[in-house]
Amino acid sequence: MATENKNLSVYDKATIPNAKDFRFGIVVSEWNSEITEALCKGAMEALLDCGALEENIIRWDVPGSFELTHGAKKMIKKHEPDAIIAIGSVIQGETKHFDFVCNATAEGIKDLNVLYDTAVIFCVLTDNNMQQAIDRSGGKHGNKGTEAAIAAIKMAALGS
Repeated sequence: MATENKNLSVYDKATIPNAKDFRFGIVVSEWNSEITEALCKGAMEALLDCGALEENIIRWDVPGSFELTHGAKKMIKKHEPDAIIAIGSVIQGETKHFDFVCNATAEGIKDLNVLYDTAVIFCVLTDNNMQQAIDRSGGKHGNKGTEAAIAAIKMAALGS
């Protein structure tokens, strides 16, 4: 397990570019909102901690993880942010729906990274159960939203 011995919230601020001159987008799935809101909180706190200005962070909500790709694409075209964090949570159920949503979302976000110069960071938890999602959204493994924010800052700096 990739996160078994890693806290996703730990970062060395000295190795991260100052984010004050960058504009960030955050597209958040409303599905599994207790998880996605915690991920968004982690992302926001890390962006602000690393110098991002609150007025340079745009948040849009979409119904589910499947819609993250479209929301991010629209945000790129409307606001031209330096990086976008796509936040979602898909939890395994009894049907193959999980596989289709996870695959389509990952492929869609990958496609945006190929088609546009704006980095779109994949912050979509794909867990087997709710406890795993809790553990990665502020629980015992830290917060994947924090890790995604650090990736967004680094990618924004790469493009500047």
